[in-house]
Amino acid sequence: MTWRDSSKVIGGVFDIKFYPLVVDKCEGYKIYDVDGNEYIDFNASWAVANVGYGNKEILNAICDQLNKTSSFSLTSYYHEKPIKLAEMLLSLVPDGKNKKVIFGHSGSDINDGIFKLLPYATKKNKIITFLSSYHGQTYGSFSLSGHKAEGWLNPAGGVVKVPYAYCYRCPFSLEYPKCNIHCVKFIEDYIFETVAPPEDVSIIFLEPMQSDGGDIVPPPEFHEKLFKLSRKNEIYYGVDEVKVGFGRTGKFFGFEHYDVKPDFITIGKPMGGGFPISACIGVKEVLDYPNAFHLSTIAGHPAGCAASIATIEYIKKNELEKNAKKMGNKLIKGLKEIAENYDIIGDVRGKGLIVGVELVKDRETKEPATKECAKLTYRCWELGLVLAYVGLYSNVIEITPPLVIDEEGIEKGLNIFDQALRDVIEGKVDESKVKEFAGW
Repeated sequence: MTWRDSSKVIGGVFDIKFYPLVVDKCEGYKIYDVDGNEYIDFNASWAVANVGYGNKEILNAICDQLNKTSSFSLTSYYHEKPIKLAEMLLSLVPDGKNKKVIFGHSGSDINDGIFKLLPYATKKNKIITFLSSYHGQTYGSFSLSGHKAEGWLNPAGGVVKVPYAYCYRCPFSLEYPKCNIHCVKFIEDYIFETVAPPEDVSIIFLEPMQSDGGDIVPPPEFHEKLFKLSRKNEIYYGVDEVKVGFGRTGKFFGFEHYDVKPDFITIGKPMGGGFPISACIGVKEVLDYPNAFHLSTIAGHPAGCAASIATIEYIKKNELEKNAKKMGNKLIKGLKEIAENYDIIGDVRGKGLIVGVELVKDRETKEPATKECAKLTYRCWELGLVLAYVGLYSNVIEITPPLVIDEEGIEKGLNIFDQALRDVIEGKVDESKVKEFAGW
């Protein structure tokens, strides 16, 4: 079995591939290909495998529940597992007593619910989201997104996209903290006064840290001022935790790093420990509007809910939030030490175990090193490290290992990264091989 066998039968529209990896099995934070090669995983299947691959507690929970209930529709019947999971989720968020939960299969379809529900329930026809954001692949979720991979599509109307607090590349050419968080003031002074009057805006919806947009960690004042702005204008505040939730940032939810209390929280990816499941936690008056307005036949399947319950319990019991913070600090420290030796690294940023390394051709001009980023990703794979690149200019290496990774895994990964970067700079990577993979 080779990667070309896959390309003969799997449609290219399904691809975001960076190298010809054909997986045989995954365990913990390691991947094994069909030829028996071992890789350190710095991707976690796009931040899905937070509790590690092959986690027995999650697998047992899924199998036990499937043996009891192989098919089920929460839309028409009740079941203890989705009820228990909803109760757990509500206990983890601010003001949970005034919120409810709905379920989906993925981040895309649950974010689609934000797109559908908020304008109708509030009778306010506009939503504010952010440039470089990524919220999914359904029509509604890609309309919310501001990611370049979806820029050529024609999104639905009613979504107003504004600049995120990307301080390394400030769209207003200002510097933090002297800017006084101008990107929020811009919304109040210009967006509200022109294309989106506040009385027409149902929700401000954003990622606590932009992931596919470049692993951008905004200054704390950004979220806090934005939250206050939403409250002042009676606009809901929503966060997309699909990729950064469930312990990845060193806290259970990414928004917990900031003094905010979101009205809506969407979750997915790592939620089921590998089982497809997503959810939206939101205020009752919206999630109760009206019957059958946003549903899916088998969303909230008991097996997925059992997997999510076991995932939450495993994260809490094994203190994976603490491990994410500890290993993330070690990872960022190691990357910054590597950056001292290579001018091609313009910025290292992150929270916990979501880390971005932005590559540039020149630190002064910050010209993106896009080709070099693709080569580095490919070379890391050749040397035994699996990762990916993201970003507005496809020049940010994204590192999101399983949260079970240990110091040995971090050190090995850093050593491979260092060697691969050196090989790229010295021209040892065959560009013709890299060109076969489009990436992100």
